[in-house]
Amino acid sequence: CMSREKPRGCAGCNGKIRDRFMLQALDRYWHEDCLKCACCDCRLGRVGSTLYTRANLILCRRDYLRLFGVTGNCAACSKLIPAFEMVMRARDNVYHLDCFACQLCRQRFCVGDKFFLKNNMILCQLDYEGGHLNGSTERQPQ
Repeated sequence: CMSREKPRGCAGCNGKIRDRFMLQALDRYWHEDCLKCACCDCRLGRVGSTLYTRANLILCRRDYLRLFGVTGNCAACSKLIPAFEMVMRARDNVYHLDCFACQLCRQRFCVGDKFFLKNNMILCQLDYEGGHLNGSTERQPQ
């Protein structure tokens, strides 16, 4: 005798889940189309395996960080960096991706390039070795 499991109810629409696949999140079951971000309506099963919940909202990572993340200021341009934006870091400094460049010649860095931190300024190897700035030097390998 084969027992057939009866369909589960969807936490989003309250309808029966008869689909081949369903999602399980927050100790409940969902249709794939029903588990969505409360802000941008993206289908959370499509954007990854992580969701965020706060203040009775189910959110994608971007909207969670936008609403509840910590913002900061770029060490190069001093403008605000939104919490959801990708950044570069050197010691205690945080930079927009576009601002992470030699602060003398504006050369952009690629992954694996050496950069140097001197007097709290990011420098390329040529400007660092050229000694265009006076003061103590700190090498920051990347």
